[in-house]
Amino acid sequence: MHIEKTCGNEDVTILAIESSCDETAAAVVRNGRQVLSNIISSQIDLHTLYGGVVPEIASRKHIERINQVIAEALDTAGLVLKDMDAIAVTYGPGLVGALLVGVSAAKAISFASGIPLIGVHHIEGHISANYIENQELEPPYVCLVVSGGHSHLVRVNDYGEYEILGRTRDDAAGEAFDKVARAIGLGYPGGPKIDKVSKEGNPEAVKFPRAKVADAVYDFSFSGLKSAVLNYLNSCEMKGIEICQADVAASFQKAVVDVLVDHSMQAIQEYGMNKFAIAGGVASNSALRSALETECARRGIRFYHPSPVLCTDNAAMIGAAAYYEYRKGVCHGYDLNAVPNLKLGDR
Repeated sequence: MHIEKTCGNEDVTILAIESSCDETAAAVVRNGRQVLSNIISSQIDLHTLYGGVVPEIASRKHIERINQVIAEALDTAGLVLKDMDAIAVTYGPGLVGALLVGVSAAKAISFASGIPLIGVHHIEGHISANYIENQELEPPYVCLVVSGGHSHLVRVNDYGEYEILGRTRDDAAGEAFDKVARAIGLGYPGGPKIDKVSKEGNPEAVKFPRAKVADAVYDFSFSGLKSAVLNYLNSCEMKGIEICQADVAASFQKAVVDVLVDHSMQAIQEYGMNKFAIAGGVASNSALRSALETECARRGIRFYHPSPVLCTDNAAMIGAAAYYEYRKGVCHGYDLNAVPNLKLGDR
């Protein structure tokens, strides 16, 4: 399906909605890079009580908040619905119930207003977050996407055109952070807590493995590292050895960072890229940012990263990604559905 409006050189203003996990978010984005509003209603305090995201609770809270968040996004931007050129929404991947809330809201608004509907891939949104604060960034480049549910190394050939170089074989990086944080008594969410505690620890205190996948040089595997941490903790307990939480956290974090940096730099070298970007929740990790910044500077690579608020799930990144779909004339029908296991590049 194609959009009937012609873009020309006119401004394109998009209302974007994101509800793939535990953030109910809406934003108004102009021309893919100018954020007029970015409203995020987080459920993190609620899910912390359960040690992780409870899908049924997340869906219920999205239903309670979605209309208010959308209204606030429009009000903050100082615009009304008729000012929008398109309605964008995340339709996968993510929690199916959570996705359905956002998709249903977007379809209802589009149907009632006649404004075109654009479904956006969640990972594509994370990648596109880099365009918001880095106005000069354009493809091609290599992007590392690391979050609670995803670990992807992607070659961005053009807007909306991606080649996946590597992905996780098991646990995503963020998932490993959450599981290890729980094991060492830090609780949920694991990423920020391990990042904070690691600053007080010795990253060389415990030698944890750096996994490589033999038949796929850019793929990631963090389940073995997670098991190594659990085995270390169990061994210390059995031997009556006191565990230093900060040392374990720092040593685990360094093992994850070393693998992410190694794979990224190898891909940059092989594909002859001079631009590199990171995206996703784990992209706000200070140790990862510092290590990548150092390596990129050493190799003469331009390094791009969103600010922390744009690394977490938000709707501004969905609006940024949708803009380039709009420019290509892409539009979805009202049969658009939530696709919890949507692969990057699928349409």
